Amino acid sequence: MPVRPALAAAAGAVLFLMAAAAPPAAAAPPAAAPNETITVDPVGRIAEDGTVTLSGTYRCTGGSGPVFVSSSVSGRSPSVQHGFGGTRAVCDGVEHSWENTGKPTLETLEPGAAHVEATLMELSLQGGLPWPRFHAAEQRDITLTKG
Repeated sequence: MPVRPALAAAAGAVLFLMAAAAPPAAAAPPAAAPNETITVDPVGRIAEDGTVTLSGTYRCTGGSGPVFVSSSVSGRSPSVQHGFGGTRAVCDGVEHSWENTGKPTLETLEPGAAHVEATLMELSLQGGLPWPRFHAAEQRDITLTKG
């Protein structure tokens, strides 16, 4: 069998299995509590080697699976987002700090205006597959500085 049709068949099979395994709407996890939050600090840092550090705070409750703080940043080109992070979160109802560090691969970010998205997301097993449950999300314009 040629490679492309085999890949298309495999992709179709995966999509079919994911659709079949998707939990019904009634089995979806409950919505996040209203007191769950995530913030993004107004200033991020760019190191000499191009590594970017973003930070903020979060608060969540009732995580039954692993919960992570993920982040992405875009610079001069808003259509190019650089995602990094995956800091493990503790959902105990107390406010905690988070910090994600990563090095963009598609372009070098420069000091100045940037846009950040941060998400507090839990992976919960349903039907044997991990499904995302969003606890909180924040978008914010920030300033990237050298340092």
